[in-house]
Amino acid sequence: MKALTLIFITLIALLQYPLWLGKGSWLSVWKLSRQISLTQETNLTLKARNQALDAEVLDLKSGRAAIEERARSELGMVKQDEVFYQVLDAAKPALLPKAQP
Repeated sequence: MKALTLIFITLIALLQYPLWLGKGSWLSVWKLSRQISLTQETNLTLKARNQALDAEVLDLKSGRAAIEERARSELGMVKQDEVFYQVLDAAKPALLPKAQP
């Protein structure tokens, strides 16, 4: 009777091994589901970035306003017969070091 019990316990252990530690086990499924979650989050971020870039490209292709705005802000360009004024905030005067005798 003890031998039969030992055989059944060994058989159950052999059947349980793939479920817990083998290929397709619950542990590997859990790891894969975590990877899927992280990949989906990354994809959402990249999708939002791509949509913003698509909108910017469409705006640059369709109108001159976007091109003009970019030329003014990034390249510092001004129109012909236009005067550029730069207004600076009144900054505190720098303290000059005192002359030593």
